[in-house]
Amino acid sequence: MITFVSLISGSSGNATFISDGKTNLLIDCGMSGTKLKEALNSIDVLPENINALLLTHEHIDHTKGAGVISRRYNIPIYATEGTHISMDTGKISEENTRIITEGSAFEIGSIGIMPFAIPHDAKQPVGYTFHVNNEKYSLATDIGKMNTNILDNIIGSKSVLLESNHDVEMLKCGSYPFPLKRRILGELGHLSNEIAAKTALYLVQHGTEHIMLGHLSKENNRPEIAMLETYNLLSNADVNVGSDMTLQVADRYKPTLF
Repeated sequence: MITFVSLISGSSGNATFISDGKTNLLIDCGMSGTKLKEALNSIDVLPENINALLLTHEHIDHTKGAGVISRRYNIPIYATEGTHISMDTGKISEENTRIITEGSAFEIGSIGIMPFAIPHDAKQPVGYTFHVNNEKYSLATDIGKMNTNILDNIIGSKSVLLESNHDVEMLKCGSYPFPLKRRILGELGHLSNEIAAKTALYLVQHGTEHIMLGHLSKENNRPEIAMLETYNLLSNADVNVGSDMTLQVADRYKPTLF
């Protein structure tokens, strides 16, 4: 049985868990060690049973607890060289520092992994696809602009955790300073609800069964707004949400299971 869970998701912190019952992987750890333990315990997983931590990039909402849990539970950290160099997690032992490269597949235990490049304002950021029991699962967040490389990697996934960060009009009319608005809206920023909806439709038309919208902005989005944008586009394309596929929004503070 495959377990694919968003532990927390949003601009304030991100962490995802995937397991086939033999290999347990944590992707990002934008929370304290204590909060991680609580989140994992709620899905009946012990942090000491995590086989590896994979990082998408160095931003604090993805790495806050990475160093702590690596040292506390002797967990290896897999990340690109750029992420390892740029992240501020304290000293990581040499044996637990694992360098990966976008476009180069590798395996951890019984799970195959493909990191793919994403456009984001980080040193060497990646998304991930996971190959488990002849099925594919994908994590695609922190994306300034959807492109063919990302789509080529995540197409055919059974389940996708997909960024739906902001409502464009809420962001434009909101209180953020102009340089921050420009960054978020730029090609190295974050995906809007509109682009997430179009991406979700494309994926569903190519076999994806489960879409979870994640990494929502607290200030420039609402779960119901993100959900409605994608729901409406799918419905207008004659996709029956609920029977043809499932659609949900990842909770900001607690685990959300596919």
